[in-house]
Amino acid sequence: MSKNFFTESLEQSVIKTSIVSKYFSVWAKVIKRAVIQKNSKLAYIDLFAGPGRYNDGTKSTPLLVLEQAIEDDFLRERLVTIFNDKEGTSTDKLADEIKKLPGVENLKYRPTIYTGEVGEDIVKIFEKTRLVPTFFFVDPWGYKGLSLQLINSVLKHWGCDCVFFFNYNRINMGLNNSIVKSHMDALFGEARADLLRQELNDLRPEDRELTIVEAIGDALQEMGGKYVLPFRFRNKKGVRTSHHLIFVSKNIRGYEIMKDIMARESSEEEQGVPTFEYNPSIKSQGLLFELSRPLDDLGEMLLDVFSGRTMKMIDIFNEHHVGRRFVSKNYKDILKLMEKQNKISTDPPVDKRKKGTFGDNVKVTFP
Repeated sequence: MSKNFFTESLEQSVIKTSIVSKYFSVWAKVIKRAVIQKNSKLAYIDLFAGPGRYNDGTKSTPLLVLEQAIEDDFLRERLVTIFNDKEGTSTDKLADEIKKLPGVENLKYRPTIYTGEVGEDIVKIFEKTRLVPTFFFVDPWGYKGLSLQLINSVLKHWGCDCVFFFNYNRINMGLNNSIVKSHMDALFGEARADLLRQELNDLRPEDRELTIVEAIGDALQEMGGKYVLPFRFRNKKGVRTSHHLIFVSKNIRGYEIMKDIMARESSEEEQGVPTFEYNPSIKSQGLLFELSRPLDDLGEMLLDVFSGRTMKMIDIFNEHHVGRRFVSKNYKDILKLMEKQNKISTDPPVDKRKKGTFGDNVKVTFP
């Protein structure tokens, strides 16, 4: 499957690689102090690493992560990288590409490369190992090897976050295919997969997608991945979903970081609200979970949820934004508009603040 992945749409590949490599960079900075205090290491694990470059020569995530490590004193001394692919030709090419990276010899921990199928054996190894803070990237072209147990075996440890490729097209077809039942059961959990198969009968395509992605989100949250965020990729015509990149973390800070990154990588905004999707046709569609509500609705939601309360802007954001596609700027924009419309009162009021601003510590009183 890695062969197919590395011939996929270059535009999609660039967006996906950008999201993962940007998150790795910020994640490493956030946990840096704790890693140093504990005299620990940190790790990047990619179990479907591929050959290192796409067919046009563009670098994929392993090379970008290693380049960051080579250029950064902290990462150069602390980062452990583990790459795997089931195809020997891919791991051979990856090894050659890594050798060509200028300065790679300066890494304290040289990259480790394995060739093998991802299955229960790897899960058992991770379950028995106390992992250092790890950013875990699971990117199979299909779904073989991807399971809740695999994600949980890494995510359960402190400082560990995961991004995985969720091939909606193939999973949608596979759920009712008895031949791949074991793979679907491993991905959703057997009981949830059985219930999902029943729920999907006679659903419209958009409702099937919502139901399937919410099911994987619920499964991840049940095992402790409290914060789940999907980023959708559309096909060339923009009318169908091809796949999702799904982020899962136990930490709100990681969720907020990834949310900002995915927001910036979105193809477009609606009233300043990011769509959290890459759409080659730039055509607006719905989003998943509660990520589909436009900015016009945000003001009404805030009036309803926070009725009778006085809160700082930052506390409003922190309490409300999880599971929704709104970012901090959206809250500030709508609160400024509500203030102008006399729907809320503020402290300090608009005439006591710098023009056009709405700071994190501005207190808002809702009627």
